[in-house]
Amino acid sequence: MAERRMFTLKIVDSDAFLDMPMSAQALYFHLNMRADDDGFVNNPKKISRMIGASDDDLKILLAKRFVLGFESGVIVIKHWRMHNLLRKDRYNPTQYQEEFARLQLKDNGSYTELATTWQPLGNQMATQVSIGKVSIGKSKVNDDLSILKRLTGEEQTVLEDLCEGFDNFMQLIRYTDAKISRREDDEPISDPYSYLLAVGINDGFIREQ
Repeated sequence: MAERRMFTLKIVDSDAFLDMPMSAQALYFHLNMRADDDGFVNNPKKISRMIGASDDDLKILLAKRFVLGFESGVIVIKHWRMHNLLRKDRYNPTQYQEEFARLQLKDNGSYTELATTWQPLGNQMATQVSIGKVSIGKSKVNDDLSILKRLTGEEQTVLEDLCEGFDNFMQLIRYTDAKISRREDDEPISDPYSYLLAVGINDGFIREQ
């Protein structure tokens, strides 16, 4: 693993980043410093404890999609390739190839999860991917799947602002997950952002402008 890492101001100078608590920002920098050459970290909880960050700080980074998480406990820095450019002769591929295979690289250099039967904005792929026993193509939600995973970072930021804060936004996510799990049909939700917005307005999490 390299001893030097770089950061781009496009990410760490953004409002979305600077609006986070300082402890979450510090955790982000420490995770970046300890990531492998593809941006993967296998011990984010240990690093959190080591620097005195809380579990909530890691949850904030995951919710705001500055890092992406896997069931194995491994995380990856979403904007890793925007931060770092390594010479080929110094590059060592990650050992977390199973997790790496579930990512694709966007045009701007950031990671995103492989597209599934639901169609993310601006993405033309439609690969069927299963997580645990649940297919993302289904609208049902359990512990393995949340509608939060189907939002872009920009959509999350907008909804968080409309909910007047991160805590209220996460309450909306939990409420909507439970609401979806009670649905009698398995018709996929084609536009998760619009669905969340409608639930937020109709059920009082978001005040109409």
